[in-house]
Amino acid sequence: MADKARTVVEESDSGTGSDSPRHGYQGDRGRAPERRTTPASLTIAVSREAGSRGNTIGGRVGQKLGWPVYNYELLEAMAHDGPLRQSIIDDSDTEAANWVEARLERLISSGQLAGDANVISLARTILALGYRGEVVLIGRGAGYILPHSSTLHVRIMAPLTDRIAYMSQWLRLTHGEAAEQVGRRDRHRANFLSSHFKRDSQDVDHYDMILNSSLLGEELSAEVIIHAARVRLAATTSSMPDA
Repeated sequence: MADKARTVVEESDSGTGSDSPRHGYQGDRGRAPERRTTPASLTIAVSREAGSRGNTIGGRVGQKLGWPVYNYELLEAMAHDGPLRQSIIDDSDTEAANWVEARLERLISSGQLAGDANVISLARTILALGYRGEVVLIGRGAGYILPHSSTLHVRIMAPLTDRIAYMSQWLRLTHGEAAEQVGRRDRHRANFLSSHFKRDSQDVDHYDMILNSSLLGEELSAEVIIHAARVRLAATTSSMPDA
């Protein structure tokens, strides 16, 4: 009996038995979850000429996809509301916060983003929203702040006469007042992009697609954007390169 007991102990100690070792390698327990260092999904960034109905089209896109929509007014309000902006960051994990700050630093160091404190707050807000993905952002240079690999950048335009007519009807202005309003808004948006991002809104190379809302209408414009977004989502792998 003693010899048999000694044999069992020796087999266990030598590692030739069937028991798992008590230290060292303990078999393949599966890979640890990979850390995500890129946005979770696609963001649609809508740039628009004044009076081209870009806000309405962006809203339709969000409604049809079931994605939240943030227009330029809401983005500005969130950027200037410290507690609200912080709540977005706090709701995200540490990896999200690290990605936001790394992307922000890259934009600033490369000269793609001005060092203005208000613009940095705006960019941080947009990056936090973009990291989550499946969101529609309208205006405020979102398409220049987020990486192209995870962003569908859309420009909505229309002939000037149509934009003036729409602005006149929407705001109940005379033709002259509407024309002045369209010109002022276009200049303001162009100056914003030029001053803070060194970008020209008329440079077509910045956009994935440019839609004429006068020719397509609001509904078809929204459907075209949705189709493009779904194609991009289908083609996107789980690990999007940060570009």
